[in-house]
Amino acid sequence: MAHARRIEINHSDEPIRLFKSDFLEMFTHISPVVVLILWLPVVLLFLWLSFARHVPGASWAYVPVAFLIGVFVWTLTEYLMHRFVFHYEPSSPEMERIFFLFHGVHHAQPQCKTRLVMPPVVSIPLALIFYGLFYLLLVVVLDARAWLPPMFAGFIVGYLIYDLTHYATHHFPMRWAPLKYLKRYHMQHHYKTPDKRYGVSSPLWDVVFGTKPA
Repeated sequence: MAHARRIEINHSDEPIRLFKSDFLEMFTHISPVVVLILWLPVVLLFLWLSFARHVPGASWAYVPVAFLIGVFVWTLTEYLMHRFVFHYEPSSPEMERIFFLFHGVHHAQPQCKTRLVMPPVVSIPLALIFYGLFYLLLVVVLDARAWLPPMFAGFIVGYLIYDLTHYATHHFPMRWAPLKYLKRYHMQHHYKTPDKRYGVSSPLWDVVFGTKPA
């Protein structure tokens, strides 16, 4: 991300202001607790639908399989969005302003506690778009309606793991070896290689696509 390289990192406790309007500014700050309150009921709803819509006499095996596939699909989505959307290099000052609001501000002030998880004004529209894509693939194309609820539940759980892991890498010591590795990996993305190491919850796709430094 070119603009991430040009911006001096700000470690002030005072968040960078994005809007003159206090009302608009309010929507740029969010606690991870709000993310859990908002999305855990959605996960529970889709898990309930997974069983409520189960075809009598059919095997239950597809439910955990679909759930895990949903989590796996999220890991790829996380990587692609971080690399190609959040780190998109705009060609005009107007577009640069928009992408700064999306992600550039986080690179400019990486320790700001209220800008580490995705605000609902972004996450809800994205969730609706992805649900539409899941519906199109599973229901319209594959005629596998029963797979939709557990797979989407897994997708949202993957998102929660990502958001909470991201918050933790910035504000928790994370002494357990795998989590300590993720923290160091993400800090290197911020302070050494903003054009590498796009995975937050896992470095898997960095390895696959060659964006994990040797």
